[in-house]
Amino acid sequence: MNDAELGRHDVDAVPVLAQRYRDVRRHTELLARHLTDEDQCIQSMPDASPAKWHRAHTTWFFEQFVLAVHANTYVPFDPAFCFLFNSYYEAVGARHPRPMRGMLTRPSCGEIDRYRAYVDDAMLQALPGLPDAARELVVLGLQHEQQHQELLLTDMLHAFAQNPLTPPVLPEWQEPPVAPGVSRFVPCDGGIVSTGHDARGDFCFDNETPRHEVLLRDYAIASHLVRNRDWLAFMNDGGYREACLWMSDGWQVVQTNAWAAPLHWRQSDDAWLQMGLSGVTALDPDAPVRHISWYEADAFARWAGARLPTEEEWESASARPDIFETSSHVWQWTDSAYRPYPGFRPADGAIGEYNGKFMVNQMVLRGGSWATPEGHTRRSYRNFFHPDKRWQFTGVRLARDA
Repeated sequence: MNDAELGRHDVDAVPVLAQRYRDVRRHTELLARHLTDEDQCIQSMPDASPAKWHRAHTTWFFEQFVLAVHANTYVPFDPAFCFLFNSYYEAVGARHPRPMRGMLTRPSCGEIDRYRAYVDDAMLQALPGLPDAARELVVLGLQHEQQHQELLLTDMLHAFAQNPLTPPVLPEWQEPPVAPGVSRFVPCDGGIVSTGHDARGDFCFDNETPRHEVLLRDYAIASHLVRNRDWLAFMNDGGYREACLWMSDGWQVVQTNAWAAPLHWRQSDDAWLQMGLSGVTALDPDAPVRHISWYEADAFARWAGARLPTEEEWESASARPDIFETSSHVWQWTDSAYRPYPGFRPADGAIGEYNGKFMVNQMVLRGGSWATPEGHTRRSYRNFFHPDKRWQFTGVRLARDA
């Protein structure tokens, strides 16, 4: 039974949805299990959030959109939490400023533990009597929590990278193996192709719809992701010093921030090291490059005599068996601006703010990363960030015109 089916009124779906709820909520706690209370309060930059806040906000989502609306006898855990842990939902009301989330030493981590347990108990009691619309919100809330699971890891990685002790976020973390062989450009036929999700069957976010047709020209796409050794060649050839390779905005960002390598790279004598979820390790030249911005990806592609694929090219090519590492290593920047698909309509009310209002000034990423929860992504999944952001597990796949 898939997530979309769990949102329909079916007595057999209730225990399955309840177990899925338990599993997702438990996984969040597993990801945070090595963090101290002090760790969970830190906010290393405005783009990141403290681990404690992620744990509370994902709980607030169920309280605000499911229990407060569809469980008549529900009593909020703490009315102040609606202000503290609302993220960006204007329709819900005022909120604590995002850049100031690291100032929330209170409530304590123990209080957030109790908050999560309180809401979990209420949710599991309410599930059998929820209408279809509420069950669909539960499914959305679980997908939303999975997004925050990845953010929790990347935000803590950024924070620990500022600590001279370089502690691991997940001490037992092991990166998955990469596809062997040398990358080559795989020819792909153009023509009229369907892209996006048809909103039937498996769950999808609203920004993946409606499914529609686009015209592609013949193109070629790389069979493998760009590797660290490729990036070292770019660096050694002066890639971060050649203004002609960069978009004007990107060049300004490089100069302002003195970028000379991907985020979390550090040099020790003549060797490069990399900060990862398991701590600092020697840079693996055969691993896919990660923690790069769209500006860097675009400059590298230009240096390599290639370009970034459009999101429609990526989606069409990702179904091929000779295209490797599509969803389990790094999110892949595309050359597509994050805009609504033709005919897109956001949902009414606060839930309509989930994706639609961000469809400007951002670029689309496709695929998934090491930190993405298993089973969370699809070929039609559209991730998006501003072009200067690089604290996520973001990398590169090249494309060329035919």
